[in-house]
Amino acid sequence: MGKLDIAKRMISVAADECKADVAKFQKRNNRELLTPKQYGEPHPNPANAYGDSYGAHREALEFTIEQHAELKAFCEERGVVYATSVWDLTSAREIAALDPHFIKVPSATNLNFELQGWLCENYSGEIHVSTGMTTRDEIESIVSFYEERDREDDLVLYSCTSGYPVAFEDLCLKEVSRLKEAYGGRVKQIGFSGHHLGIAADIAALTLGAAWIERHFTLDRTWKGTDHAASLEPDGLRRLSRDLRNVETALSYKRKDVLDVEDEQRKKLKWQPGLRAVG
Repeated sequence: MGKLDIAKRMISVAADECKADVAKFQKRNNRELLTPKQYGEPHPNPANAYGDSYGAHREALEFTIEQHAELKAFCEERGVVYATSVWDLTSAREIAALDPHFIKVPSATNLNFELQGWLCENYSGEIHVSTGMTTRDEIESIVSFYEERDREDDLVLYSCTSGYPVAFEDLCLKEVSRLKEAYGGRVKQIGFSGHHLGIAADIAALTLGAAWIERHFTLDRTWKGTDHAASLEPDGLRRLSRDLRNVETALSYKRKDVLDVEDEQRKKLKWQPGLRAVG
């Protein structure tokens, strides 16, 4: 909500209580993104507006690059990775100068090849790209773009449906499998960016091959703004982090035919020819 103290409190809660691995923010240059007409128009939902116009609303929520540097340092103090989504070329240049572990290209700007080309040439970290609102042909063009620049090994491609919130029938989780099958050998990893309710779908995405799970996070879902209602509160994120780690640990084949934990039960319970089972 444009307040640095709230952002730091969210980082602390996400890192300490929820055991999240990454705190990801967003950076926009609103004059670059919006036309003068869009900038001066009222917010489409006045109840969620932080300014008299949509441009003023966006400016009220925006952190400066100096504040992002402060957030990055704070993340590092808390043992959590700092990252940011960039919506325009100016923001990409500013955030790249902070040298974060990765930079995200949101679904809305994944066809901005000027922005992505600059990142490929000037930023050496991972580039994560969401695929909401994007056709299959467009996804292919994105992957090919990175391959042509020898940056495919730094590309993480996210399955995503752009909506707030997204109904379960529109999550299309099998897109994770499709991206894994189509691009698992061509990009670094596949991720899942969800804007749905609950945490069950995220666990399913993990089992389908997603190596990264991204969710919106808030301290209070009733706060003013369009994203809060589709975000996880601390207890939800805590449960999600716990369940993802537990399921990831469980996703394995048996190391041997009879595991050590089964040995005693086998001796006591297993029926074998010529032996009588004793209850």
